[in-house]
This record gives sequence, structure tokens and C-alpha cells, in this order.
Amino acid sequence: MKLEEAQEIVDQWIKTTGVRYFSELTNTAILMEEVGEIARIMARRYGDQSFKKSEEEIDLADELADALFVLICLANQTNVDLTQAFAKNIKKKTKRDKERHKGNKKLKK
Repeated sequence: MKLEEAQEIVDQWIKTTGVRYFSELTNTAILMEEVGEIARIMARRYGDQSFKKSEEEIDLADELADALFVLICLANQTNVDLTQAFAKNIKKKTKRDKERHKGNKKLKK
């Protein structure tokens, strides 16, 4: 699926199932909640914390998809074409970091 397709699917879902978009501020808060849920999983799965018994079945992929959904909502609401934005961002990173990471001794194997 391409980003533009994802944006259209989310828009159609909102219009048919979700009734309307939440406000941009509400969606920003929801995105922060979703990122927090991802952080919780990461801290427990890859960090030093442990899961509670009730948390052991939490699905990282599902939580990442939740965050992506809300991010796409925000892009749609603010008229951001994620395909164009991502392509532009990759160009920026490539130009800026072309040699930077290669010279980082912390990244050597």
C-alpha cells in the first residue's frame, strides 16, 4: 500500500465509520497517547522493565498501526501529502547525513 492510498483509506473510514475527524488538537493528544503505549511496550520488551501479567499479550504491531492511523488523520486534516513530505524528508536526511553516520565511531560494528 502506498502512503497516498493509506491517506485515502483513513479519510473514507473517518467519513463512513468515524462520523468526522476529531479536532487537530485532540488527534495530537491521541497520537501522544499512542506513542506512549509504544514506549511502554518497548521499555518492557527491550528495556529493563517487565510486563504485568495482564500486559503480556500486547501487540506492538497493532500499537504502531494505531499511531500511524492517527498520524495519517493529522496529515489529512492539515492537507499534508505524506508521499511528497516523506520523499522530501528522505532527500533532506540523505543530503545532511550522507557522511555523518559513516564517520560515527559509535555505529561501527
